Amino acid sequence: MKTNIGTTDRIIRVIIAAILAILYFTNVVTGTWGIVFLVGAIVLLLTTLTGFCGLYKPFGINTCKVKQPEKQ
Repeated sequence: MKTNIGTTDRIIRVIIAAILAILYFTNVVTGTWGIVFLVGAIVLLLTTLTGFCGLYKPFGINTCKVKQPEKQ
């Protein structure tokens, strides 16, 4: 997997994940929506840690500014 998430994108993902988790754990959002928020927060954190977003691949989006060597 090539990294396709840049630094700014990672910061935004962590902030959104924190907001979703806080809303879930403070019981502001409960039930099915609460679970959806928690799963969304987990997905955002995992994509931040791996540096790869599967949804970016089909659309050709790459927010990572570092040029990566191509495999031959």
